[in-house]
Amino acid sequence: MKIEKNTVVSLIYRLSDAQGNLIEESADPMIYLHGGYAGTFPKIEELLDGQEVGFETNVQLEPQDAFGDYDAELLRIEQRDRFPEPLEIGMQFEGVPSTDDDEEGAEFLAADDDEDQETLIYTITDLAEDRVILDANHPLAGMALRFWIQVTEVRLATNEEVENGRAEDAMGLMIGEQDDDTDYDSLDDLTGPDHDNHPTLH
Repeated sequence: MKIEKNTVVSLIYRLSDAQGNLIEESADPMIYLHGGYAGTFPKIEELLDGQEVGFETNVQLEPQDAFGDYDAELLRIEQRDRFPEPLEIGMQFEGVPSTDDDEEGAEFLAADDDEDQETLIYTITDLAEDRVILDANHPLAGMALRFWIQVTEVRLATNEEVENGRAEDAMGLMIGEQDDDTDYDSLDDLTGPDHDNHPTLH
């Protein structure tokens, strides 16, 4: 079966940076609904369109084709006493920054009550005695990425999957999945003080 719109594709991959340093190798197949449902990067979909099981290729994605350019405006330095202790690098807070510093009891990260404003997930990237650095950029933002991918399975999507816009057993890239199960400790080298755009606290 060829990969076309409304097929579910399973593939294995190796992800490296532009210098060839391995970032991640898939332990389980990446599974997505093909055909413009944002299940994977558009350039990868373009390469896979019309291919069959066994197809493999290498592709380099520039930042704009992957996780986007690094946005310095998503980096924040805040007072440590605004956060619950204990704090650790890699911890995440979901919400949007509160800008009302005069409001008694105001918290830095508040619930997002504005449906028109995207909820941001901030990751602690550095700590000092009285300051915290938080970053809402994806850990791989600003990086060119190299993928080796191989197609392992192709099947027709069900009507329910097409209606929902995702495969029932969808599994995307494990790196940078910003959810409750994500552990960013393994990404410290990518998101910590050595990042060109990150300040450090001393």
